[in-house]
Amino acid sequence: MTLLHAWFDAFLRSRRAASLFRRRALPDAGAGRGAASAMPDDVSAGLLRLAHAPLAAALAGLDAHPDGLSADEARERLARLGPNEIDHEKPLPWWRHLWQCYRNPFNLLLSVLATVSWLTEDIKATVVIGTMVALSTLIRFVQEGRSNRAAERLKALVGNNARVLRRAPGTEVAELADTCVGAHLHSRRPAQQRSLPIRELVPGDHIVLSAGDMIPADCRVLGAKDLFVAQAAMTGESLPLEKFAEPDPQQAHLLDQPNLLFMGTNVVSGSATAVVLATGNRTCFGTIAQRSTASERAPTAFQAGVNSVSWLLIRFALVMVPFVLLVNGVTKGDWPEAFLFALSVAVGLTPEMLPMIVTSTLAKGAVLLSRRKVIVKRLDAIQNFGAMDVLCTDKTGTLTQDRIALERHTDVFGNDSQDVLAFAYLNSHFQTGLTNLLDRAVLEHVELQTELRLAQDYRKVDEIPFDFERRRMSVVVSEREDHHELICKGAVEEMLAVCSHVREDGRDLPLDAARLARVRQTTEELNEQGLRVVAVAMKETPADRQVYSKADEHALTLLGYVAFLDPPKESTAQALQALAAHGVEVKVFTGDNELVTARVCAQVGLPAETIVTGPQLERMDEAAVCAAALRHRVFARLTPLHKERLVRALRAHGKVVGFLGDGINDAPALRAADIGISVDSAVDIAKEAADIILLEKNLMVLEDGVIQGRRTFSNMLKYIRMTASSNFGNVFSVLVASAFLPFLPMLPLQLLVQNLLYDVSQIAIPFDNVDEELVRQPLKWNPADIGRFMVFFGPISSIFDLSCFALMWYVFDARTVADQSLFQSGWFVVGLLTQTLIVHMIRTPKVPFVQSIAAPPLLLMTGLIMAIGVLLPMSPLAGYFKLQALPAGYWPFLVAILFGYAVLTTLLKKVYIRRYGWQ
Repeated sequence: MTLLHAWFDAFLRSRRAASLFRRRALPDAGAGRGAASAMPDDVSAGLLRLAHAPLAAALAGLDAHPDGLSADEARERLARLGPNEIDHEKPLPWWRHLWQCYRNPFNLLLSVLATVSWLTEDIKATVVIGTMVALSTLIRFVQEGRSNRAAERLKALVGNNARVLRRAPGTEVAELADTCVGAHLHSRRPAQQRSLPIRELVPGDHIVLSAGDMIPADCRVLGAKDLFVAQAAMTGESLPLEKFAEPDPQQAHLLDQPNLLFMGTNVVSGSATAVVLATGNRTCFGTIAQRSTASERAPTAFQAGVNSVSWLLIRFALVMVPFVLLVNGVTKGDWPEAFLFALSVAVGLTPEMLPMIVTSTLAKGAVLLSRRKVIVKRLDAIQNFGAMDVLCTDKTGTLTQDRIALERHTDVFGNDSQDVLAFAYLNSHFQTGLTNLLDRAVLEHVELQTELRLAQDYRKVDEIPFDFERRRMSVVVSEREDHHELICKGAVEEMLAVCSHVREDGRDLPLDAARLARVRQTTEELNEQGLRVVAVAMKETPADRQVYSKADEHALTLLGYVAFLDPPKESTAQALQALAAHGVEVKVFTGDNELVTARVCAQVGLPAETIVTGPQLERMDEAAVCAAALRHRVFARLTPLHKERLVRALRAHGKVVGFLGDGINDAPALRAADIGISVDSAVDIAKEAADIILLEKNLMVLEDGVIQGRRTFSNMLKYIRMTASSNFGNVFSVLVASAFLPFLPMLPLQLLVQNLLYDVSQIAIPFDNVDEELVRQPLKWNPADIGRFMVFFGPISSIFDLSCFALMWYVFDARTVADQSLFQSGWFVVGLLTQTLIVHMIRTPKVPFVQSIAAPPLLLMTGLIMAIGVLLPMSPLAGYFKLQALPAGYWPFLVAILFGYAVLTTLLKKVYIRRYGWQ
C-alpha cells in the first residue's frame, strides 16, 4: 500500500457521497458468468428456485400477494429485514473512524518517538509528542466527521425512488392472471402506485419499470413489453438482453434467466412489472460486493495526482533522512540522539495534515457548491470539475428552455391539420414508457382541453415502447371495439423508413419519389424555422389481435407532423461566454437533426459552421473521429454510443471532459467522461452515472461550479507547495548545520513542536481566498511543477537559516554545547516565523499583503502561531522545551531577516512566474 493510500484510507472508505451503483466494476465482469460464480451457492440456488417455480408458488414462497404488499406488511418486513442497502456503504462507527484517523504513518512514527521518550524517562518529550498525536487525530476526526455528515446530507437531496404497487389493507386479492397482464397496468387492480425511496423496498413488493430506470433489487418479471435490460455491470456483456415473464428451466446459469432482473442493472427500453425477490446484501450485487471489498476502482485523476506528489516526497525523505542520521551520528558521536533527530526530521518532511486539509477543503467546496444548486456526490470529483476544459452537453433543456411548446400540427405538406393533432394526442396519452417533454407539450396543448376528449372513446390494446435505435414508439388502440389502429410517432427519417403511403386530402396515396421529395422539403422548411419535427403515422389492423411488436411497424400511412418550438434560454449566450472566458470549450452532442441544431446554436452565439452527424461518424475510423471531436463543436443525430465514442476520443487527446446529460441515452457518455454531470429531474441511470447533480439545469450554475472547483483545488495546491518547499529548505539547513556545529541545531522535541505549530497554522487554508487570475483557466495536477517549485523556493529559506546560524554563532557567541539552548532558541523562532510567513508568500503569485490579502481565518491563525513562536522562549513553558529567552539585540536582526526573506521571495517569485508560469 502506498503512503497516499495510508493517508487517505479513512477518506476513501468514507466516500459515501457516491451512490449505490456508482460506476463499480464487479469481479470477472468481462468473463460473462464469472460474477455468478462469485456468489454463494445458497443465494444462487435460492434465486434459481424462485425463477423456475410457477408464479403462484414463487409468490407463496415470498409470502407475497399477487397484488403487492400493503403498507403495514411492507413496514413490518422493513423493520425485520432492514433497508435495501449494501452494508459497506454505511458510515463507519465512530470508534472505527477514530482508529482510522489515528492509523497513518505519521501518527505511528510519533507514537514510536513518544514510547522511546517515555522509556528514557523524558516525560516532557513524551507529553509534547503525545499532544501532537492527540491533536492530529482529533482534528482529522472532527473535520472528516463534519465532511462525511455534509456529504450524507447532500446525497439525501438526490436519492432515487422506485414506483411501487401497494395493496390497500383488507382489499380482496385479484386474480393472478389479471395482475400480470403486463407493464401497462390497464387491468383493474386494487393496488395503488406510489413513488418510494429504493431503500424502503422489501421482498414481495411489486414494482413498475420503464426505460431509464435502475433495477433497485433482485426481481422476477411479472409482465413485460419489449423489455431490454443492460446487464454489463453483472456480466460484462455490452448488448442489452430481452427479458420475459416466462421462465426457462433449460437455462442453468443464474444470470441467463430471462425472467430475472438484478440490482445494479438498468432498463434500456420497454416496460415491465416485477416482484422483488431479494434486497440489500441478499441480492447478487450485495453478495458480490461483500466478497470483493479488496477490489478498488482505478484511481481518479485527483487520487493519481496526489499519489504522484506523495511519491515525490517519499523519495526525497528516503534520501535525506538517512543522510541526516549519518552526518549527525559521525559528527556528534551520539547515535541514539542522532537517530531521534533523524526521526524528527522525517516527521518534519511528511505533510501529516494533508488528509485533514484535503478532506476539509473538499467538504467546504461541496457545501459552497450546494448553495449554488450544485450537489457533489463524490467529493474528489471537485478537482475534476476545476480541471475540466471541455464540456459536452445536450441541447434540449440546457441551451434551450426546459419547456417545449407545440407550435404547429400539419399534414404531410405543411397545412394545419386537427386530425394529426388528434392522433398525436392518442399516442402521447396512452404511452406508458419514458415520458418526455414532447409528450407533455402535446398533452398540455390548449386546444386539447376543449376539443380532443376522444381518449374516452378508445381503449388501449398494446404498446411498442420507444428505443434509441428505432427512434419511434407506437400504441395500438381500439375505437369502440370495431377495429385496431396502430399509431406511431417518431423522428422523420426513421418514420419515413416504415411508411409506404401518405394521407393527402383524405386519401391514402403511395409514397413515391415525387411525394417523398415534397415531404423532405416540408420538414426542412419547418426545421429551418427552428422547429423540432415529429412525424405521425398510422395503420388499421384487425380487431382480433392483442399482442404487437416492432415487426408490425411497417406499411404505415404518414399523416403529418407535430412541430415544437424549443426556444433558447436567455442566459445561455452569457453562460457560454463565461465558460469560454474560463477556458472551458462547450461542445453540443444532440440526437436532434442538424437544421434545428444549427438554428439554436446561431441564436446562442455558438459557432456551428460545420455540423458532424452520427451517420458520418459511423463511416470514420478512430483517428478521424478523434480529429472531428477536437476540430468541431456541434454534433447532431447522435446515438448513445456516438456520444460515448466522442467523449473517449476527447479524453484520449488529454482533454478533461465533462458531460452534461439527463436521459437514458446520455448514460454511456456520463460514465465515459472524467466528470459526469446530471440534473435532479434526470432518469435514474443518468443520476447514478453522474458525479455531480445540478438542482437547476442552467449553464450559469455550471460556470459557478467550475470556478468553485478551481478554488478548492487551488487551496489544496497551496498546502502541498508550502509544505514541500518549506520542508526542503529546513532539511537542507539541518544538513549544513549538522556538519559544522558541535551540537544539534535543534533538539528533536523542539523540531516536533515547531512542526506541530506550523501545521496548526495551516488549518485555515481551506477557508482562504483565491485570486481571480488563478481560476480563469483549468487547473490540473502537475507533479513535475511541484518538484521544481520545491527545489526553487526551498533553498531561499536556507539562506536566511544560515544567516540566523551566523548571527547566533558570531554575534551572540552561542558556540559551545553549554550555549546550545540559546542557539536553538534563536533558530526555533526564525524557523517557525519564516515557515509561517511562507504561507502568505506562496499562496498567491501577487505581492502579499498589498495586491492579495489572505482570508481573515488564515490571517488570524498564522498571526496567532507567530505570536506563540515569539513568546514561547520567554514563557514559563520554555524550560520544558529546553528553550531560553533571547537577548533584546536579537529582535532587530529577526525583523531584518524576515523582511529580507519576504523581499527575496517576492523577487524570485517573479522570476519563477516568467520562466515557468504559476498554476
